[in-house]
Amino acid sequence: MPLAINYPSWIQPSIFPGIPILQNIRWYGLMYIVAFSIAFFILNKIRKEGALDNGEVKTSEDELFSFFAFGVLFLLLGARIFSTLVYDTSGIYWKKPWLIFWPFQNGQFTGLAGMSYHGGFIGGLLGMIIWCIRHKKPVLKWMDAMAVAIPLGYTFGRLGNFFNGELYGRITTMPWGMIFPHASRFSTSLPWVQEFASKAGIELSGALVNLPRHPSQLYEAFLEGVALWALLWFTRKHKPFDGFSCALYTIGYGVARFIIEYFRQPDEDLGYRIQAISDAPTYLNVSLFNLSTGQILCLLMIIGGFAFIGVGSYLKKRNKN
Repeated sequence: MPLAINYPSWIQPSIFPGIPILQNIRWYGLMYIVAFSIAFFILNKIRKEGALDNGEVKTSEDELFSFFAFGVLFLLLGARIFSTLVYDTSGIYWKKPWLIFWPFQNGQFTGLAGMSYHGGFIGGLLGMIIWCIRHKKPVLKWMDAMAVAIPLGYTFGRLGNFFNGELYGRITTMPWGMIFPHASRFSTSLPWVQEFASKAGIELSGALVNLPRHPSQLYEAFLEGVALWALLWFTRKHKPFDGFSCALYTIGYGVARFIIEYFRQPDEDLGYRIQAISDAPTYLNVSLFNLSTGQILCLLMIIGGFAFIGVGSYLKKRNKN
């Protein structure tokens, strides 16, 4: 009896797959809209609690929307630029940078396929800082509010990846392993494939087999989304100093993503940036010391978050004295 779960056949990347004029409207894009809507809803709730007020001067919803929109704009710019210049291995975007924001390929509208979380993090952070400075708002206080609002919305971004059938994990024999239709297939003549398929309860009937994989998009949706949001939401009124929630978000996301990267398959063209075992396949986790690009960036996030908490704690202690 097969232990793996087949990816639901009714899920298609396109919301309207049978309508040519609408077939490029995808779940991933819709999930972005849902994510931003939820993030703004939570941010507005924090505003209503008075967390962004300056004494008796209340923060208006218009100010909040301006801050949010400016941050989102820079987030999208950073996510797109980082994705094309760091994760793309063809080099075409370095040679023709105007293609970074060109939504057509071979005369067809494709949208801006390819976004990087870490690029969005850098871009969004920069956008928030610029907005706060321009509008003379306390940077750390406003960044804390945004940090609390982001994760729950981020959940839907990863659900969008799941609906696209992309960013799936490494192969697994766990009973919740899922067979993604567009995943790489393996030759059934290989002994390790035969052994793996037997453990997963999969019959080998052809030259190639699609093996079950970790649904890493769902792992991320829960840990980097729901769980991280809950942590930040219930600690938001107990932060020891402004900027703490932002640092906690940075550490929490970095830790969650670093761990999940051991289950998520790195981009095959990039492979591992640091290799304890050379030529290791990306579809298997053969060493905890083979680190992907995402893990290296997450380590930098963790270090930066702890460094900020250390500096903030020191400054708070010094001011008390």
